[in-house]
Amino acid sequence: MPLHSESELVFLSIERTARLLRKKEISPVELVEMALSRIERLNPRINAFITVVADRARKQARLAEKKIREGRTPNPLCGIPVSIKDNFWTRGVRTTGGSKILSEFVPEKDSDVVGKLVHAGAIVLGKTNMHEFAYGITNENPHYGPARNPWNLERFAGGSSGGSAAAMAAGIGYGATGTDTGGSIRIPSALCGTVGLKPTFGLVSVDGVIPLAKTLDHAGPIARSVIDAYILLQTIAGEFPRGTTRLDFRKLQKNHPRKFRLGWPKEYFFERIDREVQQAVESAAKCFKSLGATIKEASLPGLDRSVDPSTNIALAEATQYHQSQGYFPQRADDYSDDVRHRLELGREIRAVDYLYALHVKRSITEEFDSAFEKVDAIIAPTLPIAAPRIGEKEIEIGSEKETVRSALVRLNRPANLTGHPALSIPCGFTRSGLPIGLQLIGPKWSEARLLSIALAFEDATDWHTRHPPLI
Repeated sequence: MPLHSESELVFLSIERTARLLRKKEISPVELVEMALSRIERLNPRINAFITVVADRARKQARLAEKKIREGRTPNPLCGIPVSIKDNFWTRGVRTTGGSKILSEFVPEKDSDVVGKLVHAGAIVLGKTNMHEFAYGITNENPHYGPARNPWNLERFAGGSSGGSAAAMAAGIGYGATGTDTGGSIRIPSALCGTVGLKPTFGLVSVDGVIPLAKTLDHAGPIARSVIDAYILLQTIAGEFPRGTTRLDFRKLQKNHPRKFRLGWPKEYFFERIDREVQQAVESAAKCFKSLGATIKEASLPGLDRSVDPSTNIALAEATQYHQSQGYFPQRADDYSDDVRHRLELGREIRAVDYLYALHVKRSITEEFDSAFEKVDAIIAPTLPIAAPRIGEKEIEIGSEKETVRSALVRLNRPANLTGHPALSIPCGFTRSGLPIGLQLIGPKWSEARLLSIALAFEDATDWHTRHPPLI
């Protein structure tokens, strides 16, 4: 039965939209015009985009329409509008990195990820807002303004990929890219009620992405459903090692896991979290049990000593990059206060501290690998809290105060340190109507299994089908 209303069309899955395109019930041109209309109407409120490429999107839509008419659509992304975080190079389109320093930078080539999406026929709508140089978790950007959370415009969308998550929650396009060095895909996904995947380190190329910390940087998809994230990942992923399961979204739908093992962390992940978050994750665990999961305790005793080493790696590598480009300290006044401060801290990291951090990185990775010999995935909150207010610097969990940065990073950083894939999916809402995210961390190269477990939960619940009332 044909769909008629915009509100129905904009929240469809990529797969269903691709079917409508192949059946000629809707065209790529119509999808693009609908997305551009929503950007015009909603972006002044949520500020998800730094740059919109309307004319280019319309041209790509006409090319995709021709391919579909001729039956040349092997990839489900052909004709599908997507958004690109503004630290991915885009040929002929400015790539600011959310910064003043790169406000006029126009790359001569696409990043690997963008090149793969364009080759698949996806249509780029524009470049999404982000924390400056991806070096923060609030997306409060003094140069381009904050990305606002579509569930509550007084709350931030999270960072650094906040614009991508806000666009997805607002029904603008059908997929987006993000980067994740300390949680920057999963944090905004949890705060905005979307699905965000940080793949295994190295699975998705970061060539042509403005770096933050080279040994921690990941690129991945942000979407509104597990299958959509899977389709996006299938397109942008590189090669899997021999003997590992390749990605095929058609098999994902047919092969729900009947029996699987989830690890409930004994340490770290459930310390200092909001009661509503705790209850939502415990309810999710009960749902997983009903789907065939066995939940057993998983011990990761070394995580408490990973915080400073993780920080030191990021500080040192970020500052080294900005120094190598001649941005810092030469243009120190062009940075926002928080990013400049962290670059200054990076100059204080001693070589011995950096080398020790790499030693801890190997040790923690081995702990996770050992845990994954007994479980298929680890279940944990993505964040200990729901979205804070824009401008809020400190929060209180129980009777303890903590900086917003510390609270949002600490449950995400371990998977960046180890390079294991980690996925955030919606698992509930607070009483005030803010999304809560559930995190699944899996063995390296286990994206197919991890996403199949997540899909089983998604099919059994309706959290991902809810949309912001403001939108």
